[in-house]
Amino acid sequence: MEQRPTGFDDGDVRSALTRHHGIDARELHYLAVGFGDYHWEATGADGRRWFVKISDLTDKPQCGATAAAALVGYRAAMRTTTALRAGGLHFVLAPEPSPAGEPVTDLDGRWALTLFAHVEVTSSRDFYSELPPADRDHLLTMLAELHTAPEPDGAPVHTPDVPDRVVIEEALAGQDVSWSGGPFSEPARQAVVTHATTIRNRLTDADALIHQLGASGRPTVVTHGEPHPGNLLDVDGGQLLIDWDTVGLGVPERDLAVVGGDLSAYTDATGYEPQRHALELYRLRWGLADLGEFLRWFRNPHADDADSRTAWEGLLQTLTDLES
Repeated sequence: MEQRPTGFDDGDVRSALTRHHGIDARELHYLAVGFGDYHWEATGADGRRWFVKISDLTDKPQCGATAAAALVGYRAAMRTTTALRAGGLHFVLAPEPSPAGEPVTDLDGRWALTLFAHVEVTSSRDFYSELPPADRDHLLTMLAELHTAPEPDGAPVHTPDVPDRVVIEEALAGQDVSWSGGPFSEPARQAVVTHATTIRNRLTDADALIHQLGASGRPTVVTHGEPHPGNLLDVDGGQLLIDWDTVGLGVPERDLAVVGGDLSAYTDATGYEPQRHALELYRLRWGLADLGEFLRWFRNPHADDADSRTAWEGLLQTLTDLES
């Protein structure tokens, strides 16, 4: 996030690192990266460098609907990530557990700390970057390794239902009444009014595709959930796939739909031919998931800041994409 969190400052980060990981952070710098969590770079008294993630558990719906549920889901995701790395998938960036053995530390019921060893990145991308064919094939090869790996005990189970569907339906039901919460609430309502028919049609399309997927009885594999270019880091000796909050057991197309383009490298590695209807479902589901996230943002209190403006641009682009 570009904006620092309200109610959690550098002093809180230092205190959490000392208390839960025994790290005396002599240097601490906020990093305006990502969208959803908050990040710092820390250097301990011993010179070791760390990447610190602070998560607001009340706003982590991919892991759970409430703070308590999100903590359980997030810990399950990070334990799965750690098991994948220990099982030989060296492209998996896993967290550093606390001395108590927890990959995610609950700080106060709302805020959670996840710690990663610093890695030197030779290059990185953002969500909208287009991967060159060789890099896309390499990513598909990594996903082939992931999808054929043994399922770790306790791995989260992904469901293909549209996330935040209730938020979307409430927005549709409330489109004739003024929205409050912040400066983008009314513009967001007007955007929903303009695109209401398309939103309803896309939800109906998703329902049909979810039914088709369920009827196919497809086996599940370990999936990342968001293997887009922004979660791929170039490091000396290879690449790392980061942000495993969404890891879960699902069909391969959950990941393959995000990669897109020519998927033949995956078929060559696994012998599996991706199913068209499943790819279509997860491409559509991605857009509807973004729609729900942005509507939740603008139907709740928010400010006119860099993160809200990014979310507003995202909402407009998502609605345009759903029209196509």
